[in-house]
Amino acid sequence: MRILFVGDVVGKPGRRAVASLLPRLRRELSADLVVLNGENSAGGFGITLETAQELLRPGVDVITSGNHVWDQKEAEQLVESEIPLLRPLNYPPGVPGRGSLRLGDVLVVNAMGRAFTASGLDCPFRAMDALLDGLEAPRPRAVVVDFHAETTSEKQAMGWYLDGRVGAVVGTHTHVPTADTRILPKGTAFVTDVGMVGPRDSIIGNDPRDVLARMTLGMPRRLRVASGSSVHFNSVLVEMDDATGLAQRIERVDRVVDIHEP
Repeated sequence: MRILFVGDVVGKPGRRAVASLLPRLRRELSADLVVLNGENSAGGFGITLETAQELLRPGVDVITSGNHVWDQKEAEQLVESEIPLLRPLNYPPGVPGRGSLRLGDVLVVNAMGRAFTASGLDCPFRAMDALLDGLEAPRPRAVVVDFHAETTSEKQAMGWYLDGRVGAVVGTHTHVPTADTRILPKGTAFVTDVGMVGPRDSIIGNDPRDVLARMTLGMPRRLRVASGSSVHFNSVLVEMDDATGLAQRIERVDRVVDIHEP
């Protein structure tokens, strides 16, 4: 079983890169399932029905999210719709949407860390315990977790916490790809951060001028998605054993895509 996980898609450049590259890449890698984080796909903040559909068309099976999932006004309706969109599992009871989705023999889970992200979240470690302990038969053959978190330590902690219990723990949120892909001792594939699908000449996808104005002047400044035709496409491919659901291999799949406005 081969699962391709695509990093946080940032705005229109990211969506266009997915449309341009993903169909061919999915064929080349023989990916059985494609999971993608889409919480920044609508102008860099949140996701809409239109941007979700744009991401699904090229071959995405499940869209995960994080702290920006509620940024667009239609968010509550969208997470309750038939769109395969997840919000973090560890929001308190009563929050709309779902934190996991089963497709055939694979369960995709979206959880979020609590350090420097959203307030009011339940413990992600306990939320994962409850989910895994409560799975009904027949249990999925493989479980893939998008852990959306700010700090490397919290993401690495989740990888070790779930080692041997899930097939992969994939970190998202910081938009900067890390070079620590590995199989943990009990068989779980791990990477601290997949990275992003966003403009190369940017600061985590944003226009450098806006970010620098905030950081050097201390002035409020709206963050715009950076422009430019060159887009980083960051992802990882995880190969899992069909019998055990544990990982056999994880590798980075990084590309640079040249896109052009119509």
